[in-house]
Amino acid sequence: MRVLATLAAVSAIALAACSPQVPDSAAGVGDETSPFNAPPEVEAGRTLNGDPLVPPARLSDETSANNANWQQPRPSGAAASNDDIAREAAAAISAAGQNSGQAPLDASPSNPAPSLVGNPGISDENSFEAVAARQTIESDAERIARQRAQYEVVAPTAVPERPRDLSPNIVRYALSTSNPRGQRIYSRTGINMQARSQRNCAQYASADLAQAAFLEMGGPKRDRKALDPDGDGYACGWDPAPFRAAVRAQGN
Repeated sequence: MRVLATLAAVSAIALAACSPQVPDSAAGVGDETSPFNAPPEVEAGRTLNGDPLVPPARLSDETSANNANWQQPRPSGAAASNDDIAREAAAAISAAGQNSGQAPLDASPSNPAPSLVGNPGISDENSFEAVAARQTIESDAERIARQRAQYEVVAPTAVPERPRDLSPNIVRYALSTSNPRGQRIYSRTGINMQARSQRNCAQYASADLAQAAFLEMGGPKRDRKALDPDGDGYACGWDPAPFRAAVRAQGN
């Protein structure tokens, strides 16, 4: 028995030596957060972290007065009387006038409609009182008689015909011819006809103007400025084909 007891004691000591030590969970806890510790010293004007305190925004006297008017305690269980409602409404109107600088519009149903001043865009012709103040039966009769006296009937007249002998008409000339451009019809003689034609044709802004000038100077039979060196009757490359095609398209 003594041997068994000795073995059991040795086994218990060996197990105790092999088991890990459990740390104390309460160690180091409560040193700073314990309610029994004295509060830390804080410098005046600073927070616990040492940051400076920000002073609260100061309310203006006007805001304080408005809040005081609106936050007057009312006795418990007492209904709001007409005097209380009127006093609160007057305080609100006064506060609104002081804030915006303009008195609010009193839109009570018992008040008359506001009058429009200086608005010429709105007509009062539908108002019998306004029209009657300006017009009478006699004034209407005089105005009608004056308008009838000024009435004038313009008789229609015939449209004057366009004179045909002022300047050559290139459209009429195009329709009176049938030869294509480049086909010689008239004889042309002279020296350096092509050079003279290029030089003189450069003086006109378009072939239509050159053809009108060519006809006015006696063309197509005469060509004093060499505007039609090939003798087809068309000056400076002017082509009558578009005018002929337009007439044919209109007829179809």
